[in-house]
Amino acid sequence: MATPAAPKKPAVKRYDPPRPWIKSYADGVPAEIDLPTGSLYDLVSASADEFGDHVALEFFGKTTTYAEMNEQIQRAAEALRRLGVQKGDTVALVLPNCPQHIVAFYAVLRLGGIVIEHNPLYTPRELRHQFEDHGAKIAIVWNNVVKTVQEFPDDVKVETIISIDVTRAMPFGTRALLRLPIKRARDSRAQLTTTVRNTITWEKLLETEPIDPHIFSPDSADVALIQYTSGTTGAPKGATLTHLNLLVNAAQARAWVPTVERGSSVVYAVLPMFHAYGLTLCLTFAMSMGARLVLFPKFDPDLVLPVVKKHPATFLPAVPPIYERLTEAAKEKGVSLKGIQISISGAMPLSASVVEPWEKETGGWLVEGYGLSETSPVLMANPVGETRVAGTVGLPMPNTEIRVVDPEHPTKDREPGEEGELIVRGPQVFSGYWKKPQETADVFVDPSDKGLPWFRTGDIVTLDKKGYVRLVDRIKELIITGGFNVAPSEVEDCLRGHPDIQDVAVVGLPSEHSGEEVVAAVVLKQGKSLNEQSIRDFARDNLTPYKVPKHVVAVDELPRSLIGKVLRKQVKDELVAKAE
Repeated sequence: MATPAAPKKPAVKRYDPPRPWIKSYADGVPAEIDLPTGSLYDLVSASADEFGDHVALEFFGKTTTYAEMNEQIQRAAEALRRLGVQKGDTVALVLPNCPQHIVAFYAVLRLGGIVIEHNPLYTPRELRHQFEDHGAKIAIVWNNVVKTVQEFPDDVKVETIISIDVTRAMPFGTRALLRLPIKRARDSRAQLTTTVRNTITWEKLLETEPIDPHIFSPDSADVALIQYTSGTTGAPKGATLTHLNLLVNAAQARAWVPTVERGSSVVYAVLPMFHAYGLTLCLTFAMSMGARLVLFPKFDPDLVLPVVKKHPATFLPAVPPIYERLTEAAKEKGVSLKGIQISISGAMPLSASVVEPWEKETGGWLVEGYGLSETSPVLMANPVGETRVAGTVGLPMPNTEIRVVDPEHPTKDREPGEEGELIVRGPQVFSGYWKKPQETADVFVDPSDKGLPWFRTGDIVTLDKKGYVRLVDRIKELIITGGFNVAPSEVEDCLRGHPDIQDVAVVGLPSEHSGEEVVAAVVLKQGKSLNEQSIRDFARDNLTPYKVPKHVVAVDELPRSLIGKVLRKQVKDELVAKAE
């Protein structure tokens, strides 16, 4: 008698939510793109093969071709290999926007190393905490910050520091002007460079022979970057992004702007490349396009406008205050912005009062997008064209799925138009936080279709029938000021060290110019009176400038929950009411 066949297990059905946004895409934008293979270094290598004699980088007028940049990457990679960098090793970059930053980034990746980007304006305390977390033993550092890294305590000692003088990438004439014995030149020189000892200079590094092409090159599954973010709550955490995450996001950006031609576009890097937004749209997208990337060490209209006269940006990613200041400065100086074609705004809400004058002056488009460090970072953007919808953050990128769910029950979907938490999945979504398994588990929803997790953004949104997403509120209590995330708990921990402060709550209040302002509500110790300047000076000594409270308000007590947690939302509501 034949043995009866075992009953077949029902196939696990892949949850496939509707994607109404596809019909709203601009002409030429595909619903899906092929997933790229290889490594991020392959982006540069391909552009060097195809556009070797084209300008890759421009810095204060000095240019570097793709062929020259690629050779510098290969020399730096071989030098780092001889210093011991292997696959999976972390290498810290503490650099402003400069040509050396691009070369260092891709040199580390060429070896299969992991780049950790740092804000060079961070205080010693902030930098030390991140170095404690990732443990990099080699750091490539702007020489103005070298002393800070050298003075880390023994338990976070960096073994090798490579110092970079950004002025060495400038034209000779500009460097000569910085040496003039006049105050403005002295101030500029002091901001850009300082003398350091006991380091390897970048110029010495580039004297090394180029790396053997047969030496290991990473693949798409390898971790490429640790991007520090405050995530949904608490202190900064390292979001681990693979080569695939970042390759896909660059490819999604290319697909979103099909009218931008490879090999002939101009991209302005006014956003810092240590920030996820600037990194993807300048460090990876621009290089994959064979674009001329114009680098600015900081945003200053006096630096940007002369470049606009010579070659306007084909593509200009920025934040609303930058568009405002450029529009005003161009009018004051009589400089035409005509020719700037596509501008993508992110990190904070974009108002019509910014869009209308910008588009009038440029004749191009200014549209809003949305993303997070954990998503490489671009998740969605408005179409570049007449179908864009003001007041929304647009439509999901190709290959990206989104749902709007009940925040308390994140597997339960909301109806179209109802408010709920945005959850997402796609090939640009990160795999987790560096060495933080519990924090990783907390931000992913167990999938109903096995193996396809959904990332919880912590943002409350609505999704309309055409697929446009509108941000409503944030579950998380991060403050977004000038495009940067500020964790209230970090600022509070700092301010509790002030001798006059008994207790403190930090919140973000609406601002016309920066999205939100950091505001501290403080309970003073008995017998103390409010000295706002003293408190702000104390914060400035311990925090990077954008985290320093714009205002300090004295209160008698802070509202707390039954378990003693400060109710920041109630603090914020009370401060808003008082301001009104």
